[in-house]
Amino acid sequence: MSDKQSSNAYWQANLRIIWICMAIWALVSYGFGIILRPLIAGINVGGSDLGFWFAQQGSILIFIVLIFFYAARMNKLDRDHGVDE
Repeated sequence: MSDKQSSNAYWQANLRIIWICMAIWALVSYGFGIILRPLIAGINVGGSDLGFWFAQQGSILIFIVLIFFYAARMNKLDRDHGVDE
């Protein structure tokens, strides 16, 4: 594989990881916290409904998990393509 093809494969894999993380973040923060909130309002979590929990805490916790997921996946991707530190 040429250097340019390897570079393109690396960035395509990187963008795929970014899009997955962004889709999960959008689903959790906008989907569950705002758009789907009336549908999940009947589920209680910690004394409040699930939609409120996602809007106030859940989306932040998921975002933190996504940061660690992205870092771990990028470290693996860097090792696989020989660009790790």
